[in-house]
Amino acid sequence: MITGFHHTGITVRDLDAMVAFYTQQIGLCLLREIDSIAPPEGDHTGVPGARRKLVFVGFENGHQIELVHYIDPMAREGYLDKHQLGSMHVCFRVDDLRTLYGRLREQGVQFATEPKFRNIDGRSVGVVYAQDPEGNWLEFIEGL
Repeated sequence: MITGFHHTGITVRDLDAMVAFYTQQIGLCLLREIDSIAPPEGDHTGVPGARRKLVFVGFENGHQIELVHYIDPMAREGYLDKHQLGSMHVCFRVDDLRTLYGRLREQGVQFATEPKFRNIDGRSVGVVYAQDPEGNWLEFIEGL
């Protein structure tokens, strides 16, 4: 039986830049780091002997993002646009979408659009999509 969410994993190329983005720009906490080496026969990833650095960012008692950096073998190139099958995004609840948008935009974060607001059940709900430094999609939502 599924009892809740634990983390979302994102394979990354530049671990230092991604950790800095999620902790310094987005404001998540650095929770833990793990050096992972799979046995020669492989582990749950199905990549025999893989060497990885895993960094978890997020909230101690909440959802976490696992930044997975493959050292050997290196991760393959690839990218999924937001409207392609197989693409994913991480959604963050925020208190003030306009302020967050302005701050992140000043820091060079790329957004798909400006924040869009609409009335849902008498509440103003705002949403905007952005990308992290490696093109992974992020959603920020206010009012839900």
